[in-house]
Amino acid sequence: MGTYNIPRNVKGEGRILFIFSTKALIYSGVGALAGGLFYVIFNMIGLTFIGIAFVVLFGLIGFIIGTFKIPNLSRFEITRKAGGEDIDEIIKRAIKFKMNKSKIYVYTKEDDKNE
Repeated sequence: MGTYNIPRNVKGEGRILFIFSTKALIYSGVGALAGGLFYVIFNMIGLTFIGIAFVVLFGLIGFIIGTFKIPNLSRFEITRKAGGEDIDEIIKRAIKFKMNKSKIYVYTKEDDKNE
């Protein structure tokens, strides 16, 4: 008798505290560390509350980058082309493109309607 794999939904098993995937937790931590730099600066001035707000804001931005995908909207060209892809993958691809100093050449055909 053979053994068979039964498919099951394992999407939620890699989550920590129900909302954080491992990737989202890492991005949130990196964002909070970046906000921690502002916390140190504002704490020296005596504006501790604003520093904490920066830590929370940068952590939230990191969570958004690590969790959400670009929506697939046909109204906008950028979302039509990159719809459904992770935001962090788009950012990584843009950084690699800029590091290589690559260029994109677009050739358009002009219409002679004015003649």
